[in-house]
Amino acid sequence: MTDFNRSVLPDAVRSNGATPNPWWANAVVYQIYPRSFQDTNGDGIGDLKGITSRLDYLADLGVDVLWLSPVYRSPQDDNGYDISDYQDIDPLFGTLEDMDELLAEAHKRGLKIVMDLVVNHTSDEHAWFQASRDKNDPHADWYWWRPARPGHEPGTPGAEPNRWGSYFGGSAWQYDPKRGEYYLHQFSRKQPDLNWENPEVRKAVYRMMNWWMDRGIDGFRMDVITLISKHLDSHGRLPGEVDSELSEGEIGEEGYTNASPFCSDGPRLDEFLAEMRREVFEGREGYMNVGEAPGITPERNEFITNPAHKELDMLFLFDHVSVDQSPESKWDTHAFVPKKLQDRMSRQQEAVRNAGWASLFFCNHDQPRVVSRWGNDSDRESRELSAKAFGMLLHMHRGTPYIYEGEELGMTNAHFTSLD
Repeated sequence: MTDFNRSVLPDAVRSNGATPNPWWANAVVYQIYPRSFQDTNGDGIGDLKGITSRLDYLADLGVDVLWLSPVYRSPQDDNGYDISDYQDIDPLFGTLEDMDELLAEAHKRGLKIVMDLVVNHTSDEHAWFQASRDKNDPHADWYWWRPARPGHEPGTPGAEPNRWGSYFGGSAWQYDPKRGEYYLHQFSRKQPDLNWENPEVRKAVYRMMNWWMDRGIDGFRMDVITLISKHLDSHGRLPGEVDSELSEGEIGEEGYTNASPFCSDGPRLDEFLAEMRREVFEGREGYMNVGEAPGITPERNEFITNPAHKELDMLFLFDHVSVDQSPESKWDTHAFVPKKLQDRMSRQQEAVRNAGWASLFFCNHDQPRVVSRWGNDSDRESRELSAKAFGMLLHMHRGTPYIYEGEELGMTNAHFTSLD
């Protein structure tokens, strides 16, 4: 391996307000999307052994942490973000023994491993959900179940408990004939939302997280973690339910309302995150955690990541990567204006000036390649200049940089002309 030396910035620059300064304040995180990283068995899908085979390259690159997108057992309805067994590896990627080998070999090279964690929802094939379909089972209240609206035939249009729309289109409610009720899914119908109001759900999640931490991982990147606390009225009813004290908002063109304001940054979010910190991370050293944070402002980021509040180390905010998108849809884009990016990144930086911490990123599995998106990928020279410019912009800000596999090469978007 090459001898890599990095200048460590002084604590006055790299401090989140904690004493001593946390190790991850001087770290660089490298995201790996396993299925597209390195295939070792010839099936065209990347695997854990492939990641292990590239550890020397990653160590030479100078990164400190590898964040793995989900490798848990999953039906793959949403590329692994629909988990059917949190304590097993999907055969697509290998085995638990392969995971143990990856952990051991990474740690030998001074690399830490952070796993993606999806606990706002599970797969509908998870044992918890299958048990929850029985109203008499102890898991009956582990998900958001609701009856059809009075006067409507269950399973027919208009019978849904409210008019929330899913992020993936259509209603956020799916009728289950076995239980005779609807369940909430903010994403795919195969991704039912867990009911974090139920303390037994939280205990089960923390047990699973501790199982992985005890196995040797170094933390979690928590998918849409700011959606776990829903806004309820004084009787525990969701907005728009019959007799609910809370309005469900304005109905859009497709006949649904936007559920996001009622599911993001809910009234118990800080409580849940602080409880998770106590139950999973307290007493441990050398870990990090970062939460994906839809609906969170830079000012709320400062509160949640302030070490005095003992919630999360970092959050992913998205206002800076939406500068070329309309407020209604990320797919409705317009011209990139650099001044807008400057303003939004400056706001993020200002919010954590005195305490808290920033996650710095342009690319990930949900975002286009920055060189193609905001740079110039028309020829090699322009591509390289664009990649270097965005790399410098990312790494010269205060915070922990996250780079997506291939970003170090100035990788560009694939130019598809068809979905076929």
